[in-house]
Amino acid sequence: QHYDVISAFIKSIRGSDPDAALFWLARMLEAGEDARYIARRMVVHASEDIGLADPRALQVAVAAAQAVEYVGLPEARLNLAEAAIYLARAPKSNSVYTALSKAIEDAASADPVPLHLREAGTPTARKLGYGMGYKYPHDFPGHTVDQEYRPARFSGNRYYEPSGEGEETGGEPGPDGRVPVSALRLHEETVSGRADQCDLPTAEALARCLDSMSGQDDPGLATLRRA
Repeated sequence: QHYDVISAFIKSIRGSDPDAALFWLARMLEAGEDARYIARRMVVHASEDIGLADPRALQVAVAAAQAVEYVGLPEARLNLAEAAIYLARAPKSNSVYTALSKAIEDAASADPVPLHLREAGTPTARKLGYGMGYKYPHDFPGHTVDQEYRPARFSGNRYYEPSGEGEETGGEPGPDGRVPVSALRLHEETVSGRADQCDLPTAEALARCLDSMSGQDDPGLATLRRA
C-alpha cells in the first residue's frame, strides 16, 4: 500500500483537508515510511498544487525536508506534521504545473534563439549580429520594455495564467502574461498606506475598513479588491 497511502496523503492536502492529511501522515510514520520520501513529496506538492497562490508553501516544505535531515525521527514528525497542515490550509493553484506543461510543448521545437537575445561577448558574435537590437530593460521607465523574447512563431502564446487564488493576483496580466508593474506598485502602496490604519483581525474586516476609508473611484482600492 506504499503508493496508495502516499497518494491519499497528497490528495488530502490538495483537497485542503488537514485532518485527513494528518491521518495518512501518521499511518505512514507508524508503518516506518522513509521520512525523507514524505518530505520530498510535500516539496513537489508545494509547487504543483499551491505554487504562487502561496509562495511560502515551498519554503515550509523545504524547511521540513531540511529538518528531517537535521533533526531526524522521531522529533522530525512534528516538522512533517506542521508542513502537512500548512500545505493543506494554503490556497491552491496548479498554474505553475500547467504553465510549464504548455511551455514544454513549444520548447520541444528546434527554432533558433533570436539574434537580439544571443550572447554577443566576442567580436565574431557581434559581426554575426548577435545581440543587435536588444533593449536593455533598465534603460526604460519602470525597468521594463516590450520586446520579443521567444522565436517569432511562438509570439503571443500564453503559458502562465494566474489562478486568481491567494496571492496569485494583483492586476490583470498583459498579452505577454505579465502583470503590469504599475498595478503591482499601486497595490503595494494601497496596502502599506492604509492597512496599518485598520487594526482588524480578519481579511474581510480589513476590506470593510478600507472601503470606509476610500471612495469608489479610488484605483488603489479597486486593485486591492481584485487581490
